[in-house]
Amino acid sequence: MNRTLELTSGDRERLQSRLIRELPAAPLSVLPQGTIQGNCLEWADYLPVASVDLLILDPPYNLDKVFNGQKFSRQSVQDYRDWLDRVLSTLLPLLKSTASIYICGDWFSSTSIYPAAVSYFRVRNRITWEREKGRGARSNWKNASEDIWFCTVSDTYTFNPEAVKLRRQVLAPYRLTDGTPKDWQQTDRGNFRDTYPSNLWTDITIPFWSMTENTHHPTQKSEKLIAKLILASTNPNDVVLDPFLGSGTSSVVAKKLGRRYLGIEQDEDYCLLAEKRLELAGLRTSVQGYADGVFWERNTLTAQKRSS
Repeated sequence: MNRTLELTSGDRERLQSRLIRELPAAPLSVLPQGTIQGNCLEWADYLPVASVDLLILDPPYNLDKVFNGQKFSRQSVQDYRDWLDRVLSTLLPLLKSTASIYICGDWFSSTSIYPAAVSYFRVRNRITWEREKGRGARSNWKNASEDIWFCTVSDTYTFNPEAVKLRRQVLAPYRLTDGTPKDWQQTDRGNFRDTYPSNLWTDITIPFWSMTENTHHPTQKSEKLIAKLILASTNPNDVVLDPFLGSGTSSVVAKKLGRRYLGIEQDEDYCLLAEKRLELAGLRTSVQGYADGVFWERNTLTAQKRSS
C-alpha cells in the first residue's frame, strides 16, 4: 500500500492561513512557532537573538538537484563554502551560547562544511550514516553514506547519550559463570543489548512509499534520524530551528518529542506538507524505529510491536 503523503485541494485551502509569510515591521521579541514561507537569510534579522537551542541545518547539498521545479546547481568547493559561510554567519546570532548545531551533507559537500563550520563553532564530531538505497556506479564506488557534522557554540552544551541508545540483537551472547547474561537482556522477543551511540549509524531507513512519513521531497530525512539529533542535544521545551525545512521532518519530530520548533522553507508546497504533517503529528506521535525509549536496528519491527 502506497502511504506517500499528498496535498489535496482541501489541504491547500485549509493550511494556507497557517503559514507565516509577511516579514514583520520590526524584529520579533519572541520566536514564533510554526512554518515560515520565506528565505532564512532574509528572516534571520527579524528573529530574536539567542533564542535557539538546536539548529538543524540540512541545506541543498553541493550537487545538481531539482526541488519541486527549482534547481540547485553544483558549485566549486570554495563557492559552496562561501555560501555556507554566509548562512552560518547570518544564523549565528539566533543561537544561545549553549546551543548545538548539526550540518548535513554528502562526502563532496563535507569538504566545504568543515572549514565553514570551524570558523564559527566548535566542531565535535562527524556522524556518518548509511544510505541503504542508491544506484550502482560503473566507474566509481557507489555513494552509500552521508555526513552530519556535530558542532556547538561553546563548551557548555546539552548531550543526552542515555536518550539515544541503540537496541541491538545479540547473536553470540556471553554469560557470566553463574549463567546470567553479561551486558545484555534475555527476553521473549530475543536477546538484546542497549549500546551507547557512536558516530557510525547503520540503522537509518530512507523514507519510501510504504512509510506514513514519506513525501515526494527528493532529499527527505527520516523521522528516526532527526529524533536522534533532537533527543541527544535538547531537553523538553527547548527550541529547534530548521531554516531549510523541506517537507517538515524537523518540526514534526520536535512536536512529537515535546520541543518547540520553527521551520523556514521557500517552497509553498513543502511548507503546506510540513503543516499537514504537523497536523497528523497531533494524532500519531510515534517515531518509526523508536520504541521503549530506545532506537532499534532495521528489520526489528515485529520485536518492537511485541514490546509495546
